[in-house]
Amino acid sequence: MKINIGQNIKRLRAAKEVTQEGLAEAMNVTPAAVSKWERGESYPDITLLQPLAFFFGVSLDELVGYDREKVSADIDKVLEEVKKQWLTDPWKARETLFNAYREYPNDYRLMVAYIWETAGGYADNDPKALLENKDEILKICDRIIDGCTDERIRLDAWNMKAKILHAEGKTDEAIGIYFGKFSDWYQSAPQKCEQLFAKDTPEFMYRLRVNMFTLAEFAADKLAKSCFFDKEIPYEKMVERVERYGDELRRIGLENNEPYFIEQAQSVYGRLHNDLKYRGGENRD
Repeated sequence: MKINIGQNIKRLRAAKEVTQEGLAEAMNVTPAAVSKWERGESYPDITLLQPLAFFFGVSLDELVGYDREKVSADIDKVLEEVKKQWLTDPWKARETLFNAYREYPNDYRLMVAYIWETAGGYADNDPKALLENKDEILKICDRIIDGCTDERIRLDAWNMKAKILHAEGKTDEAIGIYFGKFSDWYQSAPQKCEQLFAKDTPEFMYRLRVNMFTLAEFAADKLAKSCFFDKEIPYEKMVERVERYGDELRRIGLENNEPYFIEQAQSVYGRLHNDLKYRGGENRD
């Protein structure tokens, strides 16, 4: 983050019609020190920031040139850019994210994105990478847990702490974090939203179907994954079996005009496509 305190001191001093000598006397420093501040050659001592802000009648944020709304908007743009770059150039996305974190090291959104990028993503984490960066990651996790008010970001930090415990061989402690900090299926936000409404109302039916399709997609994804990663199933049989699951679900959905099964078929096909493409599938498949 660029610090504009020197320019701001010069602007505020001129607006107050105070000379460099007058400001120096008020702050008990030399005129040369004030001159260096205004030329950007040095910064005021941290103990002078509050007296300077009081002298000029401004906030500390205004004194140092910190615009919270602009910074937040800048970070929004960075995160959106990173999301787009991930589709075409993951290494460029990583560089963009790391540069943003160095510029805004106290933003919780960037902090949590940084630790997960350092760890290699949310799944299939390399224990070696986790342990090599353990000290830095845990320090950031503690800062997030102690200071952030966004519960989703805080849970991401707890999730990371569990990942590191597992990498250290402390799997029981990791599982303890999950069962102690995270909701089970029945306590999830979508389930609770569904339960707000009486069961004979349109609102209930809408929430019910949203949850139904979400869980259908999720369960079908797990079904395909359970086949792909089962080492006891020969490769050709695995592909054949998952394709058959998708075909059968699609057939049932079309015959009964039930999009629930179509959604499951799409999820099965999507999972198989992803795993074949990125996890060792053959080109023909």
